[in-house]
Amino acid sequence: MKKHITAISVLTEQPLKDYAVTDSAEIAEVMARARVAANTWAQIEVSERLKRLSALKAIILADFDHIVADIMAATGKVKTEVLLGEIYFVLELLTYYQQHAAKILSPCPIHTAPLAFPQASASYQRKPYGVVGIISPWNFPFQLTLSPLLTALISGNAVVFKMSELSLPVGELLETLLGQLDLPQGLVQQVIGEAETGRQLIDARPDLVFFTGSVEAGRAVMAAAAQHPIPVLLELGGKDAMTVFADADLPRAVNAAMYGAFSNSGQVCVSIERCYVESACYEQFVGQLLAAVEKITVGHGEVGDLGGLTSLKQFAIIEAHYHDAIAKGAKASSPLRLDGRYLHPVVLWDVSHDMLVMCEETFGPLLPVMAFTSEDHAIALANDCEFGLNASVWSEDIAKAERVAKQLNVGNWAVNDVIKNIGHARLPFGGTKNSGFGRYHGAEGLRQFTYTVSGVTSRSGLDDEPNWFPYSEQRYQEMRAFIDLLYGQGNLYQRIARNWRQLRAFQKYSSLNLRQHLRNIGIALFKRI
Repeated sequence: MKKHITAISVLTEQPLKDYAVTDSAEIAEVMARARVAANTWAQIEVSERLKRLSALKAIILADFDHIVADIMAATGKVKTEVLLGEIYFVLELLTYYQQHAAKILSPCPIHTAPLAFPQASASYQRKPYGVVGIISPWNFPFQLTLSPLLTALISGNAVVFKMSELSLPVGELLETLLGQLDLPQGLVQQVIGEAETGRQLIDARPDLVFFTGSVEAGRAVMAAAAQHPIPVLLELGGKDAMTVFADADLPRAVNAAMYGAFSNSGQVCVSIERCYVESACYEQFVGQLLAAVEKITVGHGEVGDLGGLTSLKQFAIIEAHYHDAIAKGAKASSPLRLDGRYLHPVVLWDVSHDMLVMCEETFGPLLPVMAFTSEDHAIALANDCEFGLNASVWSEDIAKAERVAKQLNVGNWAVNDVIKNIGHARLPFGGTKNSGFGRYHGAEGLRQFTYTVSGVTSRSGLDDEPNWFPYSEQRYQEMRAFIDLLYGQGNLYQRIARNWRQLRAFQKYSSLNLRQHLRNIGIALFKRI
């Protein structure tokens, strides 16, 4: 009997639809169709791919409110969070690639040395991997599926994606939206299931796997991919630090901390999960945080700031971190209150690094605050973490803030702002340490979905090259002179003078005369300088 998963509305707790789980035989068929489509799609020029994919913007905007409602039901977000966190960035990223992808992916000519590669040209180009497997999370299912999906398609790949089992209605929504585009049959397909389906997708051997999720799941993905082997891009968890100096604009920093820690009820990989505040303003800052957290509204009313928890399983981790902190001496703005799926935000202060809330990913609306005494102390605290995804530094002394930010062991940072640097379409995004590796967004992110192919074309009509057989003492001395000319001591004229006799032997390896040869060598040496 075929297995099914029932999708539940986070807003009403009512069942939405049953989805049949894709079995391994079906996944093999999906992969076969994807390979055929990938071959067709890769032959289409980047400009034409962009033209076809850019139609998605109008499709999204034409059905905007329906899309917002579907995402709200699947995630429990408030509608403004859906607009800004799910839809806006997809439109921005697609617009950026529409303007720049053709240039980013264009072939690149490379200078060749005039004697090592006489009468030759060199270049490299980027080719799509083929089929990309995308495994996406439940916290931002629309954006964190569609962004890498579009990037893979623009790069010339086919895509097989697997949503979280908590986000299946969003997967169906994506299929509906993408189905309105002029794409080859089988270019974008979805498989449905839980972790085992993700493993089966990897075992079907896509050419690249892009995974977003927890560290534990990322390790499992990497282990499965290593069996084949398949390259992987991993965007894993975070424990992002916010560092506030006494010379910061404190009201702005307080408001940023509220948003950074509590947006989407803390279910954001780049949430502020650690807040370090300079001792000179620590009490003042905490006092302002306590006043601000009281003003945050929870629920889906007209003025709701925070929605519900998408996964109630996450509450067990949040609860454990809260009680561990309290037991070890932390103070809290309020008891932990869960009303259905609505979890009220809490500020914790006087925390320390022996508390779970300061070393493990919470992924919920807790904001722990700790004091630091100096710039070096702040850097040491922020770097004392197994994660390295994002961070922010707050000071009106921009030079100081940037100096500190550049010493943090993270893949991304912001000065005097939070979270939204992940939404900068032109900047590559990704982590270090347990936060994963690889990048997406920006030019580098687009190139990550391709591999380079390098080529050298010789136009020499000679039947011999200076490095070919047979070897001899004379050939050795000629090559030694050539190396001394390029890399030896003294100026160019001194090197030519001491190697003149041997250099004349190179005359036969080119249609150029020796004077022209030496001119080219001089140009090459000048470029090296």
